[in-house]
Amino acid sequence: MKRIFLSGILCGVIMASAVTFALTIPANDMHWRAEIVKRGGAAWYFDKNGHMGWMWTVEPISDRDQSAPAIPPRPRRASDSALERL
Repeated sequence: MKRIFLSGILCGVIMASAVTFALTIPANDMHWRAEIVKRGGAAWYFDKNGHMGWMWTVEPISDRDQSAPAIPPRPRRASDSALERL
């Protein structure tokens, strides 16, 4: 029983590390940063000490549209037992 439990834990750790490796390495790849720079969303720069860096030149677009007004929910009325259906 212990071996089955430990092998399950090991399997979970291996799967978690595979997902982490698959998702974080491409996100930190310079290819994607270069693509963003090419499309005008960021720029490379050198500081006064000669170190190269990368920074956004535009604000990231949010997923939520800011022009749409928020509609508050309507208050509930007290239910009439004659109108309720079961």
